[in-house]
Order: sequence, then C-alpha cells, then structure tokens
Amino acid sequence: MPVLGFDITRRRPLDGGAPFGDCGPYEEVTGILRFAVDPAHPANQTVTDLDLAPVEADGRVHFDADFTLVCPLNPARGNGRLVLDVPNRGRDRALLRFNAAPEWPAGGDINTGSGFLMRRGFTTAKVGWQYDAPDEPGRIRLRGPIAMQDGQPATGLCLCEIQVDAPTQSAALSDLAHRPYPAADLNDPAATLTARPYTSAPRRVIARDQWQFARAVDGRPVADGGWVYLPAGFQPGLLYEVVYTATNLSIVGLGLLAVRDTAVWLKYGDAASGNPCAGHITHAYGFGVSQSGRFLRELLYWGLNEDEAGRMAFDGLLPVVTGARRGEFNLRAGQPSKTLGEGMGALYPFHDLGQMDPATMRRDGLLARVRAGGNAPKVLTLNTAAEYWGGDRGSGGQATLLHTDTAGAVDVDPPAESRLYLLAGAQHVPNFWPLRDRTQDNVHCAAPLNCIDYRPLERAALINLDRWVTQGVPPPDSQVPRLGAGTAVPPQTALATLGHIPGLRTPEHLSVLHHLDFGESPSRGVPAHLPPSLGEPYPYYVSAVDADGNEVAGIRHPDVAVPLATYTGWTTRHPDIGGAGELVPMAGATYPFARTAAERQATGDPRPSIAERYAGRGDYLMQVRAAAEDLVAQRFLLAEDLDTVLQAAALRWDALAGD
Repeated sequence: MPVLGFDITRRRPLDGGAPFGDCGPYEEVTGILRFAVDPAHPANQTVTDLDLAPVEADGRVHFDADFTLVCPLNPARGNGRLVLDVPNRGRDRALLRFNAAPEWPAGGDINTGSGFLMRRGFTTAKVGWQYDAPDEPGRIRLRGPIAMQDGQPATGLCLCEIQVDAPTQSAALSDLAHRPYPAADLNDPAATLTARPYTSAPRRVIARDQWQFARAVDGRPVADGGWVYLPAGFQPGLLYEVVYTATNLSIVGLGLLAVRDTAVWLKYGDAASGNPCAGHITHAYGFGVSQSGRFLRELLYWGLNEDEAGRMAFDGLLPVVTGARRGEFNLRAGQPSKTLGEGMGALYPFHDLGQMDPATMRRDGLLARVRAGGNAPKVLTLNTAAEYWGGDRGSGGQATLLHTDTAGAVDVDPPAESRLYLLAGAQHVPNFWPLRDRTQDNVHCAAPLNCIDYRPLERAALINLDRWVTQGVPPPDSQVPRLGAGTAVPPQTALATLGHIPGLRTPEHLSVLHHLDFGESPSRGVPAHLPPSLGEPYPYYVSAVDADGNEVAGIRHPDVAVPLATYTGWTTRHPDIGGAGELVPMAGATYPFARTAAERQATGDPRPSIAERYAGRGDYLMQVRAAAEDLVAQRFLLAEDLDTVLQAAALRWDALAGD
C-alpha cells in the first residue's frame, strides 16, 4: 500500500469529549502520513514528471503530507462514511461549509459549529496535497522531491499574473502569498513582463532592462528569483504577466496521488499501518471547494480514482464552484494556487461525456478514463452564478460548458453517474450579513457583496450524494440553464435587464474563454510556450433573469425566490483601486429593493418596492417558509434547515425593510 505509515503528533477529544447524539464523542487525530509510490506502475502513469522524481532503495518515490482525522471515538458508532476534505490552499473547508462553523485559531480546538457531520456519524479527514501552500499556522501541505534531469534540477516555463490594489514596486511570483518557483537565471534575457488593462486586451511588453528579478527592501532592489521588481511601480488594476524559466520544480501531481491513496488507506488499511478507522470505513466521498473542487476534476480526468492494487478510492465526489475548469495540478512548473483564464486549467475537455473539440478534432470527456477503468464515482457538482459569469478569474469559468456542446448549439445532458446544479444568483463564496463592500482579501468592490448563504443547499447535496451511493436513490435531476428552455442566454441579454437598476455598473469587459494552444501536447503537462495562442472562442451563456434581475434557472434559494434585493454572481472593482468596471474575482453583489414606492420613484427604480411586494414581515416570512418547504419537498434543502433559512430571512427583513 502506498501509505507507509501514520506518525501521530496529537490526539485529543473533540468538544471536550461531549457526545454527538447516538454517535457518541469524537476525537481529532493529527500527524504525518508517509507515502511511497511506484513511478512505473500503470495506475500512476498519468502523473506528469513522476519519472523525473528521485527514487529510494525500494525503487519508489517517497513523500509525506500533513494529515488530520476527525472520527468517532468508537468508530463502530459512526455511519461508515468518510468525507475527505481536500484543503483549499492548505485550509480545510468541510466543517465551515457543512457545520456552518467559523474559522478557528491555528492550533486551537476545532470549532464543530452545528455538529451536522458528527451527529450524522461522518468521519472527516484532510491531507496536504499542495507543495506551495504558505508556511503559516493552520495551513497543511505536502513535502516531496523536486524533478531532476541529468543530475540537475529540472526547469520549465512558468507564467505568473500580478494584479495589485495599491502601488508597489515589487511582487512575488506566486498567487496569494504562496511559495514561488525561483527563476533559473536572474538575468535571463528571454524572460518577459507585460501589462494590459483587462484579460482580453492586447499585452504591452515592458522592456527587459526596465525590470528585474528582485524584491524591494527599504526602497532598493535586492536580487531574488522569487520576486519581480519594477522601479516605475505596478499600477493598481492592471494585469501584469511574467513569463520565465523556473527551477526547483515540485512534482505537482504527487498531490493527486496523496489524496487518492489517503482515501484508499482509510477504506482498506489495517491497524498495523496506523489506520485509526481500520475496518470501519465503507464509502469515501471527496469534497472540494473552488480550487480543491477543480482539483477533484483533475483527479477524474487523469483516471486517478484507482490505486496500484486496483481499489477504488472515491465512491462519490462533491466538487463545488469549479466552473468547467481544472487547474495547474498536474503540470511541469505548475502553481496550484493560480486561476488563470488563459492557463492550462482552462483546457478542453469540460463535459463529463465525450465531446468533439472543433479546434483539434479530438474527442474527450472528463470521465473518459475512469469510465473505461470501471471506477467512475457518482459526481454531484454545484456551481453559482459566478462560475457562469467568469468564475475565479476572468475568462475560463463559464460553467455553461458543463452542459452544452463545444459549439454552444445544443444542450448536452450529463451521464447517469453525474448531476449538475446552478445555485441561482449566488456568488463564489457564501457571504453573510451584514452587507459590506470588501472581499475576504480586502478588495474594494463597487457594490455591497452578494449575501446569499447557500451552505444549507450544500448540506442537502451531501445527503443526496450519500443516499445515491449507499442506497441507490438517485438525486434530483440536474438544474441548470437550458438553451432549449430559453433559460440559457448570452450575458448581454441579462445585462440589458440588470442595467436598469439604479447604481448598478455593468462590466466594461467580459472575457471569453478561447481555444488555447500551448505548443507541445498539453496531455503531458509541459507547455512549449506561454502565454498560449488563442483560437476561436467557446460559447458563453448565463442564466436568464426575471424582471427584478434575479436568475430564473437552477436551484432558487428562498432569498432569490422571495427576494428583498437583486443578487448577481459578479461585481466590479471600485474606482478607488483602479480597473473600474472590471470584474472582481469570485465576488457578486446585492442591490436591495427600495423600501417604499416613493423611494423607488425618486430613484427611477423599475423594481417594485418591498412595501409593494409584501403586506408586512409576517407575509414575507410566510412566503419564505413556503419557498423553503418547496425546496425540502424537492430534496434541495433538509427539513432541519428550515429554521436556519427563516432566521436569516427575518434578519434581512429587519435590516432592509426598516420596520
């Protein structure tokens, strides 16, 4: 088995040993998982550059990863199901999303929130898979060898995008303070730095003698291969791109094997291997949000749901807010934290089933390899409006490619083992009251952020996935915009309605995903040139909107079905930070209705006011309850979350209606 052992560093009861219903007390077990994989084994052959990894005496590649397990103190009292939480940039998400738990301090006691997962008997685990996660308390990572060629560290092309919100002279060659790959040659004349105002604009080349690989220290440049220094300064809002030859390259795809083999170990590993759950895990579900959800799509595409012994890793997957993309998770010089619209993570294929790519005349599908190997899991994918309008970063997030053909001519249904859902009107990350206009990364937005909390819909999705796998009960049919029904429309059609809302600034540029050409075959994960050459654009559709500007397709949260505002999955940058009119990654907006007809008429708002819609607080909450109960009947909401939804609705009424 690829997991050699588990070195425990901490073991302690959860919530002081308090019981979680019939499942009893839980415990947290933390430590290091040690791995060894065979680079020649057929099950590992799709991992880029695994053949460049140094091997030890046993002929295998050794690496280790941080690991945490949360399980019933008596495993026999659990439900036998594992939720493997794939960390997002080194941080876990499952308890925050399913248990509605707040962030807890690094090293402190886990906050179990509502206890949802524990009360139902789930075991949860998280394993480090990302080599470049910041070295900060609370982040977990993988540690492995670097790629070697002819006795020297291998090199590869790397592209980094830089966008700042305040003037600065230096920036790291990484995303979100992650570990950068250093430049192989600080004086490389082939390295380039370009700038452009938005993703689809032409690039302006900045002369090589006007910048250097360095960082600013007390206003002076200090040579550093992991940074770029521009004496004239990086201007807020502009998109800068650095293309250079990097060295000391991690074998990024080891993260895919770490996640696969951890799931297999927890399902099949015995007590002798250190498995605290030995004999008690019958089914494993992979859960990933945004970056880590795209990671699960990558794992599927490369057929990595079966280990070296032919055992199936995941019985079900729940990727959330992924759009139609993957990421730099199996790429030479890949940086998993990046979300480039013109990166290799935005490459065909997009759909689960085989589709013909007109640019290459190649037929492929996300599930092609796992289906051929007989180890395809059940897959339930959730996206928000943000992934249709642009997703994580500019172009490339168009989730419409999940359910249309590549020409955008017809709807294409997912296969029997897959479901797709749009969470109508929501933004990439669920947001909470009160309204604010700055993102988690402190990016100033032109409007208050979208405040739809869609976590109750995620909880229902997990239970639907579990019943599908363990009881054979199919989940509800997919709920997405459809060309045939007229609910999938070009974004300009939706903007025509949204543009009438007072104070709403429509995007000045909507970047479109194109066919991308990186030169050498991207199937080996080694691009010949960066950035890619652009081919024809792919189709781009979003959900149609109603007269209020709210989306009509997908699962309509009660906030959307019984609205107090218009909710969008996109918003633009505030003029104070440059790039006004350009999209803010991951963010959406809330545009409240006027309180009274007089307020509405004073601003020229075409949307009926709150007072014109509802007879009062009681009437509004009665309609919210009816909408929520309808979602329960459709199995998109759990009955236990009715009160949660109603309480949130009451809070919004009190703030927006003013009575």
